[in-house]
Amino acid sequence: MSRPVPSSFKPAEFREWHTPSSGLFFLAKRSLFSGRTPFQKVDVIETESFGRVLLLDGLVQTTEKDEFFYHEMLVHPAMVCHPAPEEVLIIGGGDGGTLKEVLRYPIKRAVMVEIDGEVIQVCKRYFPWLKPALRDKRVELRIADGNHFIQESNRKFDIVFVDSSDPVGPSTVLHQRSFFLRLKEHLKRGGVVAAQAGSPLYHFSSLRKKRLFLRKMFRFVLFYLAPVPTYPGCMWSFLFLSDRVNPLPKKIKKNPPVGLRYYNQEIHRAAFALPPFLK
Repeated sequence: MSRPVPSSFKPAEFREWHTPSSGLFFLAKRSLFSGRTPFQKVDVIETESFGRVLLLDGLVQTTEKDEFFYHEMLVHPAMVCHPAPEEVLIIGGGDGGTLKEVLRYPIKRAVMVEIDGEVIQVCKRYFPWLKPALRDKRVELRIADGNHFIQESNRKFDIVFVDSSDPVGPSTVLHQRSFFLRLKEHLKRGGVVAAQAGSPLYHFSSLRKKRLFLRKMFRFVLFYLAPVPTYPGCMWSFLFLSDRVNPLPKKIKKNPPVGLRYYNQEIHRAAFALPPFLK
């Protein structure tokens, strides 16, 4: 792994291509870190518009300015709908944003399984929310392949969050039918799986394939949406999976934690209202 980039770095334009002719760009004020792990290339740049940005293999994973859209919408719908979550599993999520949101609740244990320990070390240094989260006595950190973890462990959880990157490289298996079959075996009675599912605009065929095999495995299989300004298409989809917990009850009995910046009960219901092209 490389050392932090010297402060002599000159401002440069960063581009993430979403199609051969369109994408996202930042003007990076400086590069804070650049290196390669056994799994991927890791960069942290500082920008004027979005603050610090984490890139894995050149793709935006999180930014200081808009991380709350993604992490709040991945975590809080499941945490609010489950009647009493105590044991939570996070697969992926090395930047710590999902863990940060989970720890807002009075859970007993949060197990985070991240394949790339060097990503965690970089994020501890450059993203302020991760270090205090890892110090929490309720947190159990495992540096391991999430797919291997669920194959080898016999532990069961109330909620499982799949905070994976896109289905390329080591994350490919986390989007497949076989992974979700094994994942279901680790749910307690009334358990919930919440997973990021990709861009409705760019990953439509992938969403349709997932729905076809997941609806045979779970009683409730619902996609929901949220804006994430720095992700492809600026709109992101998530999955809510359960055999017993309905994410759209007549009344949501539990209030979310105070201090959230995007999620609330009104947003919760609106997020599950899909446009015709996704319905």
